[in-house]
Amino acid sequence: MDGNTLVELLSEKNQIQKVLEMNQKTERFGLALGDEDVKLLLEKRKDVLKEQQRIEFGEGILPKLIFTFCDSAYIYQDNYVTTIIRLQEIFYLYKNEFMEELTDDELLGFMRTAFDGVCEGSLEYLEETFLEELAHGFRSREAFCGDRK
Repeated sequence: MDGNTLVELLSEKNQIQKVLEMNQKTERFGLALGDEDVKLLLEKRKDVLKEQQRIEFGEGILPKLIFTFCDSAYIYQDNYVTTIIRLQEIFYLYKNEFMEELTDDELLGFMRTAFDGVCEGSLEYLEETFLEELAHGFRSREAFCGDRK
């Protein structure tokens, strides 16, 4: 079984199914993922979790991320998979940067509002400018408030 336990294989199969079920919600926006797309997304998820030194239980953020962004005017079928991959990477990076002080929903909300707003669909601007400035302000506030305790 190439190093995978039965539990890991069942978990991966469940994750694939959960993400494929999102097609029911995204198809009305002209977006759909195939089996290979989902496998790639989950492979990239493993990579980014390792890179960001994170562990995650359950289905992970992918279904929620897809649901949050599926009706964005800046996402269309041709860029769907690559955009979701980058959004997933950005999510985990900034989950660390915000020192776990933001819930998944709060971070996704900030990301979506900025992506469709000031970032105008630019993943680079979202990551390197908007979220970086937001995280810097957050860390500064935490440092300032921490000194006053």
